[in-house]
Amino acid sequence: MLKSFYQYSNEIGTDEAGRGCLAGPVTAAAVILSNSFENVLLNDSKQLSEKKRTILKPIIMKEADFSVVAHVFPEEIDEINILNASFLAMHKCINQCTMKVPLIIVDGNRFKPFKNIPFECIIKGDSKYMSIAAASVLAKTTRDAYMEKIHEEYPMYNWKKNKGYPTKEHREAIRKYGITKYHRKSFRLLPEQLTLDL
Repeated sequence: MLKSFYQYSNEIGTDEAGRGCLAGPVTAAAVILSNSFENVLLNDSKQLSEKKRTILKPIIMKEADFSVVAHVFPEEIDEINILNASFLAMHKCINQCTMKVPLIIVDGNRFKPFKNIPFECIIKGDSKYMSIAAASVLAKTTRDAYMEKIHEEYPMYNWKKNKGYPTKEHREAIRKYGITKYHRKSFRLLPEQLTLDL
């Protein structure tokens, strides 16, 4: 896994989690790692076990030169759409960085420009660049913790397990119990949407 895209110092990597979920926020993180940062565990968060992500989170937060996480919640997702909400979450993170950022590297193939800072979109960037991988770990662990918290309020959807993704169990719970304030109303919550009274 590479340290940086252009050998810049303060290059910031960003990624999001929860874009395909039916409930909960889309969560982004942004991370700047020093050239001396090393960790053999670090990889794309989707390739890591929950245990490894949990181990990595405090290490990244302690050792990164900069790290931050931001949520965009369902109400706003429904208003501006999930793609724009993902960009907004990333922008919120980068906006909190007080260091001079020469380049933004983004997981995926699309990004909305931010304050005239050059950016590169990298498909599977979370398995290629350490700062994006670190951002993916922070975004995923923070969002998972949020979903586990709201699971206590609505245990029938089993968000502590499915994290809001469209599993068969989650869709069955929507069919049985309806939707909550945490569901994304602009998403196709059931295959036959007309049966759900919004």
